[in-house]
Amino acid sequence: MTRDAHLMPRSTQPRRPRARAVAQAAAVLLAIAACAASTTVSAHGDVTPQAVDTTGLPKLGDEWRAENPFRTNDTAVKIGTSAYNQNCARCHGLEAISGGIAPDLRKLDDECASLKDSGRRSACVSEIDDYFLTTVRRGRTRNGAVYMPPFEGVMNQEAIWSIKAYLETRRDKPF
Repeated sequence: MTRDAHLMPRSTQPRRPRARAVAQAAAVLLAIAACAASTTVSAHGDVTPQAVDTTGLPKLGDEWRAENPFRTNDTAVKIGTSAYNQNCARCHGLEAISGGIAPDLRKLDDECASLKDSGRRSACVSEIDDYFLTTVRRGRTRNGAVYMPPFEGVMNQEAIWSIKAYLETRRDKPF
């Protein structure tokens, strides 16, 4: 403080280094909080979903299928592998082996695989197909945080079902 600082109006008094450091620290903390808030809004991150080339697959039309029409279709598995790597592997892991960020998709049908009764297994697979399709089309949001973006409008149903066909080849417990 200067000798006559007590006579000066507060706004013209020289700032103390400690007050400046506190103000800078507060600004840094606010910036960190803003970054943290923006990352919690989208747990998925800033990823642009990639379109998928489905050339070679039969067109399924505008009406969404209830069950995967591409089971065991080699072309669909090949397209689905590429589509998965472009759009899903970042969160669900390479070859569908999760690193903990998102569910391990090899286990998606595991409950169905353990069913002995073919009718019950078929109903279970149908239910999993519905869950998969709904999740991929509409995404998943919880408490305002986007855990999975919606892919409807980016991927057609041929692309989505080809990813499911690929995942069925990665199943932890084969049928």
